[in-house]
Amino acid sequence: MKLSNIKYIAFCFMMGLGLTSCEDFLDRPNEDGYNDSNYFQNDAQTKASTNTLYNSPWYDFLSRGYYKIPEVMSGNLYMGGSPYLTFTVNGSDDDIKSTSKSLWAVNAQANTIYNRLKTANASDVVKNAAMGECLAWKAMAYFYLVRIFGDVPIVHDNSSEIAAGNYHDKVKVKKADVYEYIVMTLEKAIELLPESNDPGRIDRWAAKGLLAKVYLTKSGVNAGGNGQRNADDLAKAASYAKDVIQNSGKKLMANYEDIFKGENNKCEESLFGWRWSAEQANYTCGNCLMSELAMSGFDEFQSWGDWTAPSTDLQDAFGVSPLDNPEQRADVDKRRKATMMMAGDVYSYWWQDKGGFDYLRFLYDKEYAPGSNDGLQSGTGANIAKHQYGNNSDHIKTFGISAAKQTSSLATHVLRLADVYLIYVEAMIGNNGSTTDPTALEAFYAVRHRAVSGFDMPTSVTLDQVLKERRLELALEGDYWFDLVRMSYYDVNKAINTIKSQRRNCYYGLGDLYKSYYDSNRTTWVVDPANMYYETNTPVPNVNASVFTLPYPDEDVVYNPHLLEEAQSVDVRSEYAY
Repeated sequence: MKLSNIKYIAFCFMMGLGLTSCEDFLDRPNEDGYNDSNYFQNDAQTKASTNTLYNSPWYDFLSRGYYKIPEVMSGNLYMGGSPYLTFTVNGSDDDIKSTSKSLWAVNAQANTIYNRLKTANASDVVKNAAMGECLAWKAMAYFYLVRIFGDVPIVHDNSSEIAAGNYHDKVKVKKADVYEYIVMTLEKAIELLPESNDPGRIDRWAAKGLLAKVYLTKSGVNAGGNGQRNADDLAKAASYAKDVIQNSGKKLMANYEDIFKGENNKCEESLFGWRWSAEQANYTCGNCLMSELAMSGFDEFQSWGDWTAPSTDLQDAFGVSPLDNPEQRADVDKRRKATMMMAGDVYSYWWQDKGGFDYLRFLYDKEYAPGSNDGLQSGTGANIAKHQYGNNSDHIKTFGISAAKQTSSLATHVLRLADVYLIYVEAMIGNNGSTTDPTALEAFYAVRHRAVSGFDMPTSVTLDQVLKERRLELALEGDYWFDLVRMSYYDVNKAINTIKSQRRNCYYGLGDLYKSYYDSNRTTWVVDPANMYYETNTPVPNVNASVFTLPYPDEDVVYNPHLLEEAQSVDVRSEYAY
């Protein structure tokens, strides 16, 4: 990692704390021009000091690695020609550089604010909550780092590291010890955080939910590929998840698609979330995913996501196909439409000033959608629905302000309560093939029944069922690849075969199919098998155990050649302390 990446935020207070104003979702003070000598003088300033951790340093990860690593590599998204689709990413890749820089910036900023908060002139309650938020976000950053890069250095205190001047000598730490460091960090965060925090902020239950997920992942680290995970780690994952489910008071939202609407940015199901703001106090405080993933012309600002498409394999998982007649499609899972738009889909909560958003009309009616491309551009017959707010009129109606190119106020949910439910089920299954535990069955039922109303309470749930449920529930939310990474820790062959069995290619002839259907006033759906079919000529990508660890950016390795050396074991609990 580069020196600039690690110490990026270390001197932010010397330049003033303007970054704290980029998110106004939590009682920030109105004053401007603070610096290190006159800030942290009351509860309001102390609380506001962590606001930036909810957005700005995550921006480069959101715009580069967030969907390409977890979604394209996992087979959830199709991006033709992308090295993430073909597992040919190398250290010169700009998205890897941005991912690394962003995640180290989160760590640096969390470290710096945490240390400064120790001397804040504020009440203990407010000061402790802010320090807990710093540690929770730091743990999240490391959780991404270790799952993406494997063995990584530990930068515990940026100020002391800078003072010592030993950045060139930082060594990689074995991922098992990195996971223990994350556990230690979250334990301290749980100690500091309140049980209830302001809406949108991290509380103790959020940190416990993340710790459950960390333990679930950690359980397979030293398994040696034998399919058996650490029983103690699994038990702790189940215990923390059960605590959140039964004692937090938080509930799943009744309607799945409502989770992703702007008015529910801070819903209690969103345990961790990036809370973006279109206010341009700082460019990187806004959500850029609309520009990255939406079709051109979907809103008034530039977007280029026509060809970034939900994969054929993800459609298969939902039990649908672009060759299905929209009038007869077996759309039993409500999550499908909330995740991807397909022929025949209409959304009442988008384009409200036009009476709603009609996907096919958008593709083929220039009067209705003058900014759209000419017809279907997606090679899989679908486009992304998640992470969209509609047009600018919808944004103003929801948030009271205009969006802009690469910036909106729509939150990105990073850890949801439904995830914790499924973590609990998987942890209860543990090293068995299934579970009949009543509390695990209830958790699984709660998640699946919300999406599939005809689903009845099961008598048992298998590991494969819960893994598929996780994929459907969290599709396009930056998670599925990390499920495969977790699997690779304890059963690498299953992880490899999961990818090799996917349908990762696109279709021929869908544009003609959709156009003729629309031109017939949606009365005639005729599939010509000779011209409308799934493409099978592109070979299955070369997948082996190495693909589950991405390379360090070349510039980081040049700066610190120790990153090419074997990782070292570190007793993190004796080496570091909070």
